[in-house]
Formats: sequence, structure tokens, C-alpha cells
Amino acid sequence: MMTLPCLPESFNGVSLFGAEVLSIAASLVTNHTVSVPISDRFTQPPVEVQNATFCNVTVTYTHPGQGDTVAVEAWLPPAGGWNGRLQAVGGAGWVAGRSDLTAVAMAGAVSDGYATVTTDAGLQGAQDSEVPWALLSPGNVNLYALQNLASVSLDDEAIIAKSLIKAYYGRGPDYSYWNGCSQGGRQGLMLAQRYPTAYDGIAAGAPPLHWTNNLLAMLWPQQFMSMLGEYPYPCEIQAITAAATSACDGLDGLVDGVINEMEECLASFDPFGMVGQAITDCAETSEISQTAAAVVNATWQGMRTSQGTHAWPGPNPGTDLAIGVANTDCASGSCVGVLPAVAVPWVTQYIARGAELDLTNLTHAEFDELVHQGQQRYRSIIDTDDVDLSAFRDVGGKLVTYHGLIDQLLPPQGTLKYYDGVSALLPDVHDFYRHFEVPGMGHCSGGGPSGNPITLFDQLRAWVENGTAPDSAPVRVTDLEGTVGERILCPYPQKAIFDQDCGAAGEGRCWSCK
Repeated sequence: MMTLPCLPESFNGVSLFGAEVLSIAASLVTNHTVSVPISDRFTQPPVEVQNATFCNVTVTYTHPGQGDTVAVEAWLPPAGGWNGRLQAVGGAGWVAGRSDLTAVAMAGAVSDGYATVTTDAGLQGAQDSEVPWALLSPGNVNLYALQNLASVSLDDEAIIAKSLIKAYYGRGPDYSYWNGCSQGGRQGLMLAQRYPTAYDGIAAGAPPLHWTNNLLAMLWPQQFMSMLGEYPYPCEIQAITAAATSACDGLDGLVDGVINEMEECLASFDPFGMVGQAITDCAETSEISQTAAAVVNATWQGMRTSQGTHAWPGPNPGTDLAIGVANTDCASGSCVGVLPAVAVPWVTQYIARGAELDLTNLTHAEFDELVHQGQQRYRSIIDTDDVDLSAFRDVGGKLVTYHGLIDQLLPPQGTLKYYDGVSALLPDVHDFYRHFEVPGMGHCSGGGPSGNPITLFDQLRAWVENGTAPDSAPVRVTDLEGTVGERILCPYPQKAIFDQDCGAAGEGRCWSCK
């Protein structure tokens, strides 16, 4: 198979319905060398990319009448090194893609033989917690930009990528895949729900699928502390977390520093029982306060309305709340709350629309109204909680989701609620969609004793291409002694059970799904 020269004119035939192509740039990249860690690949192992060669193509286009400028960037390996497949990589935070993170992930994809693609969704200047494009002017939300982030650019990206591939190699990809976590996980679910033919296989990790609830739920612990008028020291929060981990660790029959039985832990461990207990290695205080216990309890229980209605799940026991949603800053001698940066623009820019708003001084009723207004205005645009995946199923699509059970930002119960919803509507869900809980793993790849499910992408590919469904996935876990061992993850609702008679907790053969 021959390829066309890596020149802009080789791709002149690329077009997109509803869009006007403004420019096409193409350049041959050689000797591309970079270390690609797991934290940028999520479901694939790390790789050292050495002297990679690829054609870097950027298509810049606009949706006439919308005033946007969107860039889709594709990396196309030489014909002899192409595996015939496309792998798109997802974004993070408020970044749709085309960032330093996606560039590293794309290098890994090219190294594995994939053509790969990303999009900036027209949102130049976006950062994890900065959204300079949110408002056209004070009081006026840029809805076209939000739609690009939410969904439109994702479909555009897939269409353009396949067109570039066909132009360069003379044929389209045999199979197309999506790989992303967090924002990238939300994007993956949006694709399965709204654009079922875009990708054959989708790996979506820790998705903020109910965006309008998720971002306010991140602020709930800070709102609770504000209403309480008191803020605990981080060491108090961490001491309660450590005590919960110790108390609940053995509920699965194995003491290894990992909580598997979260529901039982929530029912059996009472943070208020820690009040007055001594803390070691804490400069600010010698014992756990009532305030700390109340904050931890409210965080675990999840967001509630002023009427006492449970609105959204909270993070699990064992989650490091002090670096997540219940963070406080006590450097000045008195503690203040630290708002999760990624959640703030949603309220200040989209719900308040740039009007003056003090997020640290809201009544419970005012907080409830922010939740309500966000849902009323934007749920149909950006939420990805549509459980009807029948179209994706009917075209043969395969979906895997995964979520760390000690995710510091996005409660894993939200993804379970979604899977249960799909299952209730489509009883054959297990034939095309499987969800994996990852005990001991934080957000996407951050924190905790568990590693990432680094074989899951290849397992997804096997499921798509030869029907071999992922009945389990290996994962590495560091136990209390610091020893790294292997065990397995199981597709929900199954759990990994340790065979006590086998005796080797660090060996995958001693675990089974039940």
C-alpha cells in the first residue's frame, strides 16, 4: 500500500457537511521521541516512543454563521507502519483535546501503529480550570462553543479523520476506536449515545456523564463547610480516611490496603466515632474534631437539597478528600475552603453568566437553585446520561467504562447508576457494554494503591474484531508491605474474589469473578 505525499494538496478533497474548510496544513514529522506514561494512556501500557515518523495534518474549519474556528489534528504513520486502524484520544478538564496531554497520547498511538486524531473544538486558550470562551459578553453564554465541546466537534473529528485516512492511504480504517478518561470519558459516552457509527469501540474512563450534577456535586463539600461556618484541618480529614481504610480493608477477607466492599463500609464505619481521637504527625491539632467528622460524613453521603433529598452520590470511604473536593487551606493559621478549580467556571460562567457571585457565601437554597438552573439550561446540551444505547448496539459497537473506587473528583456510583439504567432498558447490555470498577484507584490514574487497567484497550479491540468479550482484566496493586502484585478486575456486577486456599494474593490466578 502506497501513501500520497505528506503535503496539503494531498488532502484537498476533505470536506464536512455544515462546515467550511478554511485551511489544511501537512508536514512530515521524523525522529519524534517521547516517553508516554500510563497517566496519558489510561487503558494502555506506557511506551518509549523512539524516532517515530508520521504525517501531521491539521484541518481548520468553521461552521458558517457561528463564528468559530475549529482545528482537527491527525497523525498518520507511514503505510508500512499503519495497522489499519484509527485511535482518537480524548480531552481533560475543560480541554476538548489538542493539548500537551493529547500530543503525548497520540505519540503512543502512532508508536502502536494507529492513525490518531484530536480536536480543539474551537476552544483556543482553554485550560483545565479556565474557560475564556464561555461568554460572548457578560450575561451572554457562547452556546455554539459549548455545543462544540459537548458533542458537535466529536462527530466532526471522526468524519474528518476518516476522510484524511482515506485520502492518505487510499482506503478508510478497518476499525475506529476512542480512548479517553474524565472529559475524554464523557466524550466517549456522548459518541456512543449521539453518534453511534463514529467508532467501533469506545473506552471511557471516569466519565462526568451527568455534567450538570457532577460539577455542582464537586462543590458540595465546600458548600457544606460554608454553611457550617467551620473548616477542618486537612490532617483531620486524612486521619478519618486512613481509619476508614483500616476498618474496611478486611471486609473482603483480605487485608491489603484496598477497600472492595464500599456499601458495607459506608454502613459500618461511622466517622463521628472518630471524634476526640488523637492524631499523630499533625502540627495543627492533636485530635479529630466534630467538624471534621461532619464534613467527611456529608461528603461521603453526597449532595443533598435543602429539603433533605439526596441529589447525587458522594466519593467513597478511602478517597483522599483532602486533596480533592473537601480540601482546606490552613496556612494562615485559620482554615478556609479550597474550591475545586475545574468546577468553578461552570457556576460562574455558565450559570451566573459572569455576574458577581460569591461561591463561599451561599445559602443552601441558593446552592439548590444553581443546581436547578444548570440542569434547566444545559442538560440537553452536555449531559451524557442517555441510557438508550440501542443504536450503538445495533451497529455492532462495543463500549467499556471503568472508574476508580477512590476517585477524588467524580463519584464512581454515578457511572454505576448509568450502567444500571442501560441494563434496565437493554437486558442484553453485557453483550456490548461492560463496566469495570477499579478498587484502590483514584481519578483516571491519580493516587491509590491500584494501577490502571492497561490491557483494557487491547481487550476492547479483541471484542470488536473477533468477539472475545473482556470477562476480566488484570491490574497491578501495591499492598501494605509495598509489594506489587497482580489481581483482576471484573465486569460489574461481578466482583473479584480471592481464593483463600490459593494463598497468593499477589497472583492473578488466585482471583476469580463472582
